[in-house]
This record gives sequence, C-alpha cells and structure tokens, in this order.
Amino acid sequence: MRDGDIVVIGGGYAGVRLAKRLDTTARVTLVDRKEVFFHRIASLRAGVRPEWSVTPFIPYDRLLRDGRIVVGKAVRVDTDERQVVLATGERLPYDVVVIATGADYPEPARFTGTTTEETIKSFAGHQRKIAAAEHVLVVGGGPSGVELSAEIRLARPDARVTLAHAGAALLNSAGSRRAGRRALAWLESHDVEVRLDSFMSPGNDFGTYRDARGNIIDADLSFWATGTTPNTLWLRLAGHGDWLNAAGHIKVDRRLRVAGRPDVFAVGDVNDATELKITPAALAQADLAAHNIRVHLRSSGRHRKEPRLYRPVQRTPLIVPFGPADGLTVLPVPGGESAVLGGRASVLAKAKTLMTPYMRRQLGYSAG
Repeated sequence: MRDGDIVVIGGGYAGVRLAKRLDTTARVTLVDRKEVFFHRIASLRAGVRPEWSVTPFIPYDRLLRDGRIVVGKAVRVDTDERQVVLATGERLPYDVVVIATGADYPEPARFTGTTTEETIKSFAGHQRKIAAAEHVLVVGGGPSGVELSAEIRLARPDARVTLAHAGAALLNSAGSRRAGRRALAWLESHDVEVRLDSFMSPGNDFGTYRDARGNIIDADLSFWATGTTPNTLWLRLAGHGDWLNAAGHIKVDRRLRVAGRPDVFAVGDVNDATELKITPAALAQADLAAHNIRVHLRSSGRHRKEPRLYRPVQRTPLIVPFGPADGLTVLPVPGGESAVLGGRASVLAKAKTLMTPYMRRQLGYSAG
C-alpha cells in the first residue's frame, strides 16, 4: 500500500535519487522543466568535444516504476491548499513536497533552453568557438575551472589557454594544499598559463579582460567557472522569500525541512544544509530525506521509526579530472591534511567515463 502523495520539484541528482527511493512508498510525481535528466558531470567535456555532445542526456522514462514524470515548470507551492502550481495552471496535490531545484551553473555546464536539441546546439557552438580560438580564458580555479582548462588544453594543444583565479592557490576549497600544487603542476606542464591572485572582470574593449591590478588580457573566448546560483527565484516571486537566506538558499532544519513546515523538504544544492555543493552531499541528503518522509507519512503505529538528523559534510572525497586519462583525487584524513591520489585512481573513479555508466544505471538504463 502506498501512503500519500509526494511531489518532487526538480529532476537533478538529489531529486532523481529521492523520487526513486520513495517510488514504492507513496504516489510519487517528479516535476522537471526538462524532458530528460541532465548529467551535469559530463557537461564540461560535452562543451569541448563533439563526440560527447549527447552523453549528458538520459531519459526519465525508466526511473519510476509506479510514479510519474511531469514535464513542466513549478511556479508556486500553495501551502494552504497543499498543492504545487505549475506554469500551465495545473495543480498537483501533495502530502509532502520536496524542493530539489538545484543551482544554475555557468556555461557550458548548463542546460540551455528547454529541450535537449537546444542544449546540444549550445554545446556545438562552444565546440566551434574553442576549435577556432587562438586564446581561451577560463576564470575560476576551483574544480570546474581546473577541469575545463584541462579539457580545452587537450582538445586544442595549439591554442593559448589561460586560467585566472582570484585566490592564492588552485582548489583552495579541497582541504589540501597538495591538491592545488598538483593541479598547478599539471596545467603548467601542459602550457596552460595560470594566474593566481587575479580577480578578473570584463575590460572596456570587446575581447579584453582586466585583473584587479589593471593588467589587461586579450582573449577571443572566455568561460567563467566562478560559482553557482540556487534556483529559488521562483519561490521569492511566489511569496516565499522568508524561506530563503541572504544567498538565496532554502533554510532547512536538521531533518531537511523548511522551518515550520513539516511537510515541505528541500534537498541538494538548493538548501543551506552544507556549504559543499557537490553531488555526494546531494545524494546523502536525498537518502536522509527519504527516510524522514517515510517517518512523516507513517507517524503513528507500533513500528514508527525515528527521524534522522543531517550532519553537514565538512570534507568529502573530491575527484578532478584532467581529461579522460589523468586527474587527482582528494581523500579526507581525520585529523590531518587530506591524501591526494594521482591519475590511476582518478581515471577509474571518474575521469574516463565521468560517471556516466553509474547515472545511466540509476535511471534504469544499461551502462553503455
């Protein structure tokens, strides 16, 4: 027997994981504006290499055995009527609603437009520009900026590539200075010019960029890997601005519920539960929220379980590919600086396939 209606808003990593976990528990409806799952982990390579253009797209049609997928845009959570309102006017009743709308990433790691075809066309545009560029500038020295710089360098060994980072070291959020040094060594050994302590902004002339000291860089193509924006503007416009913190993330308690709303949960990049906005944290939150939602729906009876409390992840393994055949893996070590593993472990874990076979299996497809 299935208990209640669960509406999951957002079909990213956290939303897909949670909807699948609850498919046998309740009547699950997954709402997403996209017709397919977008495997963002593969999107940086897809923006550089034509043979990867279709890889990030995995259909939703095998995800749920009993639940349903609704392609549409949620515009409001009506907490009085307990309904999710779609842009079409359709209303979806809920006993529990889960907001898993994630965050918006800079291109090329972005689902542009509303269809797969539009995003593939966007990838193709980036690929053509990279193929023709004499000088490519990547701004941001976190995992995405380092990975993208490596992908561009391997695709265009004859082009000039510059990575500009505002911090004093690459990968400064990884918890390991060794990781930053290893990334710097790889990039410099492959003739990528790395500029540290270089906060960049567009210059006065088209195709120019200026750092905080006034130095000018000329580049005919640039990518900005400088962070993400939570997809919560729709909540603010719908009158739920009090659910959000100053950065736009949804404020949640340790059960991952919106404060004062026992039937409204938020998981993944969209909430304020952890500063680490990475896939493992989103998946862990989805699993914990699934347990707590079952507890909420079965809140009476002899076999009632207790809810679990989320403990924010402070340090977690991090894999940064340097193309398909190299990379680094940071493994946290209790009480000390993280260990840094080299290419072989990184290639096996992520760099070669970018976890595409794993995500295909999660959505009910074969790994190939």
